[in-house]
Amino acid sequence: MIATLAFYVFALILLVSAAMVVTARNPVHSVLFLILAFFNAAALFLIAGAEFLAMILVIVYVGAVAVLFLFVVMMLDVNFAELREGYQRYAPVGAAVGAVLFVELLMVLGGWHFAPDAASLRLGQIPAGVSNTDALGRVLYTDYVLLFQLAGLVLLVAMIGAIVLTLRDRKTSRHQDIGRQTARSAATSLRMVTVAIGAGVAPGDILRPQPEAPLTPPEPVGGGAGHGGPHHAAEIR
Repeated sequence: MIATLAFYVFALILLVSAAMVVTARNPVHSVLFLILAFFNAAALFLIAGAEFLAMILVIVYVGAVAVLFLFVVMMLDVNFAELREGYQRYAPVGAAVGAVLFVELLMVLGGWHFAPDAASLRLGQIPAGVSNTDALGRVLYTDYVLLFQLAGLVLLVAMIGAIVLTLRDRKTSRHQDIGRQTARSAATSLRMVTVAIGAGVAPGDILRPQPEAPLTPPEPVGGGAGHGGPHHAAEIR
């Protein structure tokens, strides 16, 4: 009784959150409703006894995919008002595609039926001490280990290809040169300038970028004793 009530509660919240994903006007709210839908779907998997699928749905989709969607939506400056301008123009095409998909779904449901031995398999005896995750791991890493590794290799190649295609090396970007930073010395980094009281350092005295040839420090200027004489200041390049 409790499991049946929990099923209907989670299923109702899942349907409402899924509808809000496509009807919410704020894209951030859509992603948050998508995360709520994932959590409720994971709860339904737990009720059905598929704890592995529930963990995958929460860890992979909620922890990675949905958070990535939220990051992209919040960080990219997308003009959603401009994207909605062509809604009325493309509405008939979208409605036609949706109608075709709905008819195909009805055809699939009309021809679907239970397998003759489905009831006996569902009520079959479960081996003692073997959970759903353990049984699935044994199948993946024994009978289908080669196909599992090939699927991982395909995903790796796809990830590398996406990085290579989207990587852009800007010529104007500044890169850190560790060797040049550690080779700096006081002779090439500081220059003594004569500054009068209250005058400060002129903008022209600041040298940027630093010249390649090192500058020799100038000779000290006399007459700096007392309050009326000039002062010396170190300028950092």
